[in-house]
Amino acid sequence: MAHINDILNQPITGSSKGSKNTPADDDRPANPEPQEWLCPVCGGAGFLRVDVPVGHPDFGKIVPCRCRLEEQEKLRLKRLRAISNLDTMTRFTFDRFVPEGYGLPPHKAENLRQAFEAAREFAAHPRGWLVLLGGYGCGKTHLAAAIANEVVNQGKPAIFVVVPDLLDHLRSTFSPYSEVGYDQRFDEIRSASLLILDDLGAHSSTPWAQEKLFQIFNYRYNAQLPTVVTTNHSLEEIDPRIRSRLVDPELSRIIKIQAPDFRQTGINHGSSDLSSLALHSDQTFDTFDLRTHELDREKAENLKRAFHTAKKFAEDPQDWLAFFGTYGCGKTHLAAAIANEVTRRGETALFVVVPDLLDHLRASFNPNSPTPYDKRFDEIRKSPLLILDDLGTESATPWAEEKLYQLFNYRYNARLPTVITMAKDVDLKPRLKSLLLDVGRCTPFEILAPSYRGLPSRNTPKPKRTRR
Repeated sequence: MAHINDILNQPITGSSKGSKNTPADDDRPANPEPQEWLCPVCGGAGFLRVDVPVGHPDFGKIVPCRCRLEEQEKLRLKRLRAISNLDTMTRFTFDRFVPEGYGLPPHKAENLRQAFEAAREFAAHPRGWLVLLGGYGCGKTHLAAAIANEVVNQGKPAIFVVVPDLLDHLRSTFSPYSEVGYDQRFDEIRSASLLILDDLGAHSSTPWAQEKLFQIFNYRYNAQLPTVVTTNHSLEEIDPRIRSRLVDPELSRIIKIQAPDFRQTGINHGSSDLSSLALHSDQTFDTFDLRTHELDREKAENLKRAFHTAKKFAEDPQDWLAFFGTYGCGKTHLAAAIANEVTRRGETALFVVVPDLLDHLRASFNPNSPTPYDKRFDEIRKSPLLILDDLGTESATPWAEEKLYQLFNYRYNARLPTVITMAKDVDLKPRLKSLLLDVGRCTPFEILAPSYRGLPSRNTPKPKRTRR
């Protein structure tokens, strides 16, 4: 390909006014041979001189021929395809997605189908923004990649890129060996006709990274360019500048996928190595003793209300439920019964004693730990249902207090279902107490019954007497 200076020093034989211009007779070879690859407009030069009168601002200006523009567009799409890496994700299609999931309860199966239909509708007519929220393995990346593959199969361009990879692609352009400059790469991404950003929030939140992402989102928001976003994070965790654009109801549709990790299909959802629910498998609502045989009327009625409160919560877990009472009053049994009822339906619940939870977090700092701290903490705070038993019995170190506050504060803001048991006389720190005392999001229930351990139950058969 000729250098631009060489082209400028040669006579330009084409004109930008029409496609019928051909090279001048003097420039044609004596015995011309068919050269079909030559552009009939520019004769292969690749550039045209603008045909305007002398004195016009564009007089003498050189512009690319349409053949060059088509070639540049092909190269641009090739680079975008390389960024997308969709060749490794061709298996993610709508045909291979299971809209009802595997063994999901009806409301979660319906939620997953709604996400599926929304993604398929977006692929058919990409307009506005589609935001898919959900935990690991819920299917949001599959749906996002299926949108990209469907659009590409229609012959239209689309960029599918994981957010950390996108930032790496931008950083790579600063290398002196990069074939593409930063400005060009950045403009290709932010102005793409369809941009699909997977795993927003998984990137390192440096000021530079946050600034680049905001520029991309802001540009596409103002231009109203079709965009798909997936994230494991709640909206509250996302940069407020980006979040304000994601939640614009006139442009964006947000769907929170409730399905659990499909990779764990067939696994007992309460069997996380964090959970001690297996030790409480016998503590169900059917085995709970209302103790009407040994409690006075006030305490018996109180325990009955606690039982029905727990049972109602298990049917539709929402917000928080906190049981207070003396040791052995039945609060752990009711909390375990909630978890057992939820997992019996195939849903996810994490039952953990608070001191054990902190030990698990400390163990994750070990270099040989199979689960890093960030992933372990994320598993706990984002659990669809978290049961924290014996709050207040942990060692009250500043580190432990900070971790518990982070955990409670996240679940409070995200309104994630949580059950807490604790002794009545526990002295909580003000920050935690303020969250538990918010009756708009937490139902506190004090169980008045004393410890029943060692007391005979009316339902327990008496041992048979034998004669000596």
